[in-house]
Amino acid sequence: MEAEFIKNPLCAYEVHKGNFSREFVEKISSEQDEPQWMRSLRLDAYKRYQSLPMPHITPDDVWRRTAAMCTQDYWRRTARNMRGLKLEKYQPVALTPNGKLMQSDPVLPNTSAAQVQSNEASGVIAVQDGRVVEHALSKELVRKGVYFADINTALQERSDFVRSYFMTKAVRIDWNSFDALHGAFWQGGFLLHVPKGVVVEIPMHVFIALSEANRADLAHSIIVADDSSQITIVEEQLSADVAAPGLHCGAVEIFVGRNAQVNYAQIQRWNHQVWNFSSQRAIVDRDAEFRWITGALGSRLSKLNQVSVLEGAGCRVDMLGLTFTHARQHIDIHTYQEHKANHTTSDLLYKSVLKNQSQSVWSGMIYVHPEGQHTDAYQKNDNLVLNKRAHADTLPGLEINANEVRCTHGATAGSIDKEQVFYLMSRGLSYDQAEKMIVAGFFEPAMGRIPLVSVRKQLQQSVTDKLAI
Repeated sequence: MEAEFIKNPLCAYEVHKGNFSREFVEKISSEQDEPQWMRSLRLDAYKRYQSLPMPHITPDDVWRRTAAMCTQDYWRRTARNMRGLKLEKYQPVALTPNGKLMQSDPVLPNTSAAQVQSNEASGVIAVQDGRVVEHALSKELVRKGVYFADINTALQERSDFVRSYFMTKAVRIDWNSFDALHGAFWQGGFLLHVPKGVVVEIPMHVFIALSEANRADLAHSIIVADDSSQITIVEEQLSADVAAPGLHCGAVEIFVGRNAQVNYAQIQRWNHQVWNFSSQRAIVDRDAEFRWITGALGSRLSKLNQVSVLEGAGCRVDMLGLTFTHARQHIDIHTYQEHKANHTTSDLLYKSVLKNQSQSVWSGMIYVHPEGQHTDAYQKNDNLVLNKRAHADTLPGLEINANEVRCTHGATAGSIDKEQVFYLMSRGLSYDQAEKMIVAGFFEPAMGRIPLVSVRKQLQQSVTDKLAI
């Protein structure tokens, strides 16, 4: 396969595209018998991918602490994190010698039917190495008209519906080179459509896994909740092999209709050899409520761009995030609360704990349009640094173009209070036990606002495992 190169004129960084070629785009689309509009979208995205440079560093850019190596001395330290990324190492999907897409041997437990039958989940989809290995949906939801399937199946069954949402209204292929890469080579993911007035009381579960070394996952998630519907979705991202290198380049698009209520929780537990990039955008309509829960625990490097658009009057968005880094992990999350209508409310709380030589970055922006009168918006980021060589950057921001608003933000970073440790140890606890209790208390304000017991337990266990390392 002919090698292809692009070179960022601002950064000393060359990208070998390897398996990510136009020929591969054509094979994916042809072998899956995709509609012409999807083939055109893939090819358009591929052209963007060819022309867009890797994210580079400018003083005002959201990538300024996570980008390719830059020639500008001032940004050299903060730009070092992507130096090891070599896209030619990763393959988006496996092909047989005759060009057919190859199915992976499932390594995830066969729990889909069992979870649905035992009422632990109302629907389950498991995607492994870009291919669906498990799928189940309760008969009751089928009768109510709920549609829950992998995107590839949805393209065959509901092509026009997918076309109206896929990378048109929310995530766009021209945001950056990783979004263009995703648009050209996406594979796997799911479409969930909840019809008007349908209430789904038991959560949906989605598992997205990498099992083979040097595999790329480019799963695409679309959630559409029509007016007055209610739904909860829990998405887990995990590595089946604790040492297999991998790449995740994903996208999440969420559409919350009028007076609808949606809870979306994403728990990321990639191993420390996975590069993780994702663009996520939720559009919330009038009088709707959307709760966004993010648990970022794994990966070698993560860059997450997360946008909430409050498009309808009277809607509300809560954004809750927990990150825990150790070793040399680097997690960079950029959030954007965009208030486009009047009487809207957004509340963001992100809590981060750092160990060893890890780094975390949180940058947030509250943007209020002139039409966003009577906006009530808040954002807060707290960081607990457990070791001297760990580093946290916190960058809140406001841009307000209306005059009847209440918008505030706060940010903190610091180490464990020695007096708290002394007090707990004086009561018979060891240092490790005292540290564990303090970290648990630090996370509690965010944990207490998560309505899903199963998600809280998973996050609490992950925190315990991190402290034990």
